[in-house]
Formats: sequence, C-alpha cells, structure tokens
Amino acid sequence: MVRNTRQRGAIRRAFQHADRPLSPAEVHASARPEVKGLGIATVYRNIRALLDEGWLVQVDLPGEAGRFELAGKPHHHHFRCENCRRVFDVPCSFEPADDSVPDGFNLNGHDVLLYGTCPDCNG
Repeated sequence: MVRNTRQRGAIRRAFQHADRPLSPAEVHASARPEVKGLGIATVYRNIRALLDEGWLVQVDLPGEAGRFELAGKPHHHHFRCENCRRVFDVPCSFEPADDSVPDGFNLNGHDVLLYGTCPDCNG
C-alpha cells in the first residue's frame, strides 16, 4: 500500500519543481522548508518507494552517488557542473544505430555525461 504523506508530497514536489536530477541531500534541502523536522532517512525511504513505484529513476554518474529524476522523460543526456556539482538535463536527438558499433557487437544503449560549469557558476 502506498501512503501519500505530507513528507512524500513535499519530496514529489521537490522533483517536479527542480526538473533535473537531484541527490537525496538536494531533495532534503528543497522539501524541508515545507515539512519541518523532515529527516534525511525519511527522504531516502521515500526515494526508494518512489523508485519502486516507477515514479523516479536513478541517474548513475561515474564516481558519484546516484541521483534521481522523474521517470518517463524523453531520451536525454546529463551535464554536471564541476563547480557546484549540480546535474542538469540536456536534450538529445541523437540515437546511435546498430551499424555504429563494430561487427559482432550488440548495442543495448548509451550514456553521455557532459561536464563543465553552469551559468550560475560562470558568473
């Protein structure tokens, strides 16, 4: 049974308003003003439940803890700011074809991570 608590609602709104992948700490910082006393353990539990529901998906970045974003988005890539460490969605119209890989290989998917500095950090 899925419980729609004030905490879960605040966590959902954090993702909806951010429109980018969030770390649990970013979710906590965003949702805490709405729900006083919200603990980081509650954020982790709710993220796990939202993953199990299929409402969120995990975004894996090399060498970093997972971040999470709304499920069902069109294909896209990610940009990580090297200064503030935030991650942003980058639209993508490129989808590699099976003929772009060497003979004998089967293409199952791809990941692209761009990195640099975001507009806020560029000053």
